[in-house]
Amino acid sequence: MAQAMAANDDLAAAMARVREADAQAQVAGAALLPAVGASADIDHQRAKSSGVAQTATAHSVGLSASYELDFWGKNRASAAAAVATADASRYDLETVRLTMLSSVATSYFQSLELREQVRVAEDNLANANAVLDGLRRQADAGIATALDVAQQETTVSTLNAKLPPLRQQYRQSVNALAILLGQMPEAVDLAEGDTLAGLALPPVTPGLPSDLLARRPDVAQAEAQLKAANANITVARAAFFPSIDLTASGGYASAALSKLFDPGSAIFSLAAGLTQPIFQGGALEGQYANAQARYDELVATYRKSVRSAFANVEDALTAVKETTDQVARQEQATATARHAYELAQAQMAAGTITVLTVLNTETALFTANDALVQARFARLQALVGLYNALGGGWRQS
Repeated sequence: MAQAMAANDDLAAAMARVREADAQAQVAGAALLPAVGASADIDHQRAKSSGVAQTATAHSVGLSASYELDFWGKNRASAAAAVATADASRYDLETVRLTMLSSVATSYFQSLELREQVRVAEDNLANANAVLDGLRRQADAGIATALDVAQQETTVSTLNAKLPPLRQQYRQSVNALAILLGQMPEAVDLAEGDTLAGLALPPVTPGLPSDLLARRPDVAQAEAQLKAANANITVARAAFFPSIDLTASGGYASAALSKLFDPGSAIFSLAAGLTQPIFQGGALEGQYANAQARYDELVATYRKSVRSAFANVEDALTAVKETTDQVARQEQATATARHAYELAQAQMAAGTITVLTVLNTETALFTANDALVQARFARLQALVGLYNALGGGWRQS
């Protein structure tokens, strides 16, 4: 998890998008402050008049300032919309972070599952080969038939054929985990002692508060987008009203540099202007209607996000409960199948049962072992799903 937080490429891209949104919010907020500029000019001219060349040089320095009176709240609303959009991008970052962490956990668990399936298949193959060796010895002694040996050879061949695709899937799963960790595939492998059964599972206590859903980044993002859309309505409405601009400039202008800052060289100007839109072919009305429709759309999206969040949590809690029950039942089924297989082997050695009974118990044990690995993985997947549904776990902190 820590390695993925430091090196995941998707997370780095999402963090860059947040910086982009912050910069846009800074640009939008600049309209609330005056714009100030400085200037310095030297104008050197030479002209001939009646055959006599005349040269003149003029110097000037000055400051200029302009400010739009935000009488209708347009600039404030634009800045608020930009800030809300930046907040939404932060929640998008949290969505990427949450998805990435869940993917790391799921990929890790899946890699463990596939490695254990490989080991179960290898153990099953070893057991099947041991039974085959016993049947061959019995066939040499005239106790077992050639058909018995052929049936067991078929079982051995079938189990042997299952190994290559499982090994391929395991390596592909580890390679996918490496990409999430920002590593080259050959640099990542699982610790030898890690197993699904050896993982400590976090307890899920009853009575999870619905306040935890407020942490979900998709819900928070929908709320931030709603705020931005509401501010954009104000911007669109303010476009109908006049804009009032104030400008001022001051400085010095002189033909001689030594007299540039004399009181007599001072210049200044003040101006105010008003711009009123009269007719724009329905563009302003269309922008206002579009902003209102966008807001209504996001209200519906927000409501759906909240309802979907509750449904996700309910589904995840059900999955955790049922998969936990499934693991307990499958462990019991596997233990029963193993006991039956051991009894069948002992009775076959004593010659009291046929090889068909042994083959049936053998197949049942192999299937139960594989199903137990899959059930343990399903329970871990359900816990990851609940972690995701609650926006990062079920602890209040």
